[in-house]
Amino acid sequence: MSIENNKESIEGLTASEVSSVWAGYMKGSFEQRFFQYFLETTEDNEIKKIVQRMLNQSIVSIEEAKAIFINENIAIPLGFTDEDISVKAHKMFSDTFTLYFCDDIVLLSLSTFSSAISDCTRKDVRNYFQMSLEFSLNMQNDINDLMLSKGVYLRPPQIALDNVVDFVDENKYLSGFLGGLRPINVAEIANLSRIIHRAQFSKMIFVAFGKIAKSKELALHFSKGRDEIQKVLDSLQEVLEKENIPISASSDYEIFDIDLPPFSGRLMLFFVNMCLGIFCFNMISQAMTSSFRSDIVSKVTKIMNDMKHFYGEGIKLTIKEGWLERPPQSINRKI
Repeated sequence: MSIENNKESIEGLTASEVSSVWAGYMKGSFEQRFFQYFLETTEDNEIKKIVQRMLNQSIVSIEEAKAIFINENIAIPLGFTDEDISVKAHKMFSDTFTLYFCDDIVLLSLSTFSSAISDCTRKDVRNYFQMSLEFSLNMQNDINDLMLSKGVYLRPPQIALDNVVDFVDENKYLSGFLGGLRPINVAEIANLSRIIHRAQFSKMIFVAFGKIAKSKELALHFSKGRDEIQKVLDSLQEVLEKENIPISASSDYEIFDIDLPPFSGRLMLFFVNMCLGIFCFNMISQAMTSSFRSDIVSKVTKIMNDMKHFYGEGIKLTIKEGWLERPPQSINRKI
C-alpha cells in the first residue's frame, strides 16, 4: 500500500503523527542493519527467507516514512548507517536464536504500530501504519508456523481449569501473602509466562552484547542488564513453581565467540533501550493492571521500578556517548 501524496487535500501532520512516523523510521533503520547481518550469517533456508522478508520490509518502511518527511519539509533522521554494522563478521547467533529475534521484532511491531495508528488521523500516515501492521500480522503467522514445524515454539502454560462461573465475594481474593492464598488465575499466568519468555530472550541479548562491546562502560551496562533480568526470572518463576505450573524454555539460545563485533555500540544500546526497554514496560504495565493477587502486584511493581532505573541509566549513557538522536521538537515560543 503506497503513501498518498495529494498535497491539496492533506493537512499538516499533528505532533502525534510526527512522533509516530519518526519512531517508525528509527525502528526500520536499526532493523535494516540487524537483518543485513543475519542475512549473511543465517544458514537455514526457511529462516533465511523470513530474514529476507523482514529486511525488505524495513527498507520499504524507511522509504515510506522518508516520503512523508520530504512532503512536510521535516528533516530526515540520520538513523543507522553502514558504519553501525559489519556484515562480514562471523556468525554469532544460532539460526534458531535469529528466528526468535525476528519474532521479537514482530511482536514489538504489533504493539507499537497498533498504538501509533490509533493516534493518527491523516490518511497517508494511517496507510503507512496499516501497511506495517498487515505485514507484521502475516509475519507472526508465518514465524509461528515455522517455529511449530521446527519444534522451537515456546508455548504458554496449559492448565486444568475449575470450569465454574463464579463471582468474587471476599477481599481475600486479593491476598497473596501468608494465609488465604488463592490459586493463580489465567490472566496472571499469561502475564507472568509472557514476561518470563521475554526475559529469557533479553538475558541472552545482554550476554551477547556484553561479549562484543568495545568499551568497558558499555560492557558493564550490559552485564548489569543481564543481572537485572536474572532477578526478574528468579522472582516470577518462583510464583509459577509454587503453583506447580511448568514454563517452557529454549535450549537453543546459542551464542558463538567471534573476534570482530558485528554491531556498533550505538546500535546495540539503541536496541536495548528501545526494543527491550519499551516492550518490557508494555508487558509489565499490562501485568500490573490485570493481576489481582497482592504478591504478584508487589513483585511486578518492584520489577518496574528496577527497570526504570536501569533503562534510565541506559539513556544517560547514550547521551554521554553522543549517540542519542534528538526527536523533532516544537519551536521555543517562550519570550
